Amino acid sequence: MSTDDLQSGIYTKLFIGNKVSLSKCIQDQRISIYNPATGAVVSDKVPIAGKSDVDLAVAAANAAFAPNSRWRTMTNADRRKLLLKFADLLERDQRKLAYLTRVTLGAPYAAFGKGEIETAIENFRYYAGWIDKFAGESFPAEDGFYKIVRHEPLGIVAGIIPWNGPLASTGLKAAPALATGNVFILKTSEKAPLMGAALGELIIEAGFPPGVFQVLSGDGSTGALLASHMQVAKISFTGSIATGKIVQTLAAQSNLKRVTLELGGKSPAAVFDDADLENAVKWCVNAITVNSGQICFAASRVYVQEGIYDNFLNKFQQAMQEKTKLVGDPEISQTVIGPVVDKAQFDRVINIINSAKEEGQGTLLMGGKPLGTQGYFIEPAIFTETQEDANIYKEEIFGPVVVVNKFRTEKELIERCNNSKYGLMAGVFTQDINRALRVSSALESGVVGVNCISRINISCPFGGMKESGIGREQGINALHCYTESKTVLINLTY
Repeated sequence: MSTDDLQSGIYTKLFIGNKVSLSKCIQDQRISIYNPATGAVVSDKVPIAGKSDVDLAVAAANAAFAPNSRWRTMTNADRRKLLLKFADLLERDQRKLAYLTRVTLGAPYAAFGKGEIETAIENFRYYAGWIDKFAGESFPAEDGFYKIVRHEPLGIVAGIIPWNGPLASTGLKAAPALATGNVFILKTSEKAPLMGAALGELIIEAGFPPGVFQVLSGDGSTGALLASHMQVAKISFTGSIATGKIVQTLAAQSNLKRVTLELGGKSPAAVFDDADLENAVKWCVNAITVNSGQICFAASRVYVQEGIYDNFLNKFQQAMQEKTKLVGDPEISQTVIGPVVDKAQFDRVINIINSAKEEGQGTLLMGGKPLGTQGYFIEPAIFTETQEDANIYKEEIFGPVVVVNKFRTEKELIERCNNSKYGLMAGVFTQDINRALRVSSALESGVVGVNCISRINISCPFGGMKESGIGREQGINALHCYTESKTVLINLTY
């Protein structure tokens, strides 16, 4: 697919009411996107959906959600077929969709893109299976009233997805929303919008009625319009804490719409003296280098017990150096680590690294330099002996940068891990099952891995504690987040 192809057709239009249409926004309001491996322009014609576009999408969604509409009267079996067909189409077109993400994200297909698309495919299949199994409840009429609890769809749901895994995030949000009978508006990231633009054709081919599944491109202004819209019932947002707080404020100030927020982390990995060293090194290295460290649950804080600290650090550095050899062009199959997403992210990460060095926030063991003569490649960096009040220790960097520190006791470790505003992911590496259960219970984190980290499972809830978010994705928990519980009381006393 050539760059010229991405400057026309569906990639420069919105998908509203099962029609590919020009934006009604002012014509000079367009987004420019770049290939992070080269810095070259990919497209400068991506539209920013404005108020009239959002209103049009909401009107189409309202029509699709009307009481006697095709979508509302569709049988569970037919809705399940739609989701399964859509999953099949994603699988059929996965190479094309992966390219559309990779050309502006820079993540290699084998190392990241393939798994990202498989996450989306499996989410649509998984939630298709839930459609006729997400049962309500009933309670006996010992007081003369038979009680029924029903799970009912919210209505119009908007999903605002990030750039670092756009198709996976689409699956995490759209699949449970549609499975529970809602209508869904996808707002793509301004840094990786092309994959979303390509979904419109698949939505039509799968057979979704007009207005059920729509796609809008845009920047933060488009997201703000959705978050503040009086007819949108819920926002599901993945991104930064700062933007998440804005989304929550707009949701509350408008119609008190429901929100699910997944807001990132500074995930700790705790390696005890009795840990399997090779396993701990493998997981910790992979968890900070996949997608160039641009993952919300990247293991960016590593704590190693003093008895194995030197040995671990030596092996960790060696493994990171081997990974660094695999940094390169994401279009080459052998590449494992690509560039960071764009110049703004590149400058931000490099500035954080340089400030940490200049201010003595820690000791730079290796890496942290720009690589190559073009594009936005960064050598993975390891800092040791970092100060606990240092920016590099406390804040999410969203790049291939890790801090490694020594600890002595379990009590000290737990206190240091929990001394953070984040609480998304953690890992405990030990052969002592009692310790593993004890520490995993004590850590303030939505997900804790034992002898693994930075991994989620489709059947289990995923989300954060503290400022890492509100609500849960994945598993049956996501279905509850996209429905309201309604109680029906039947009077049997007359």
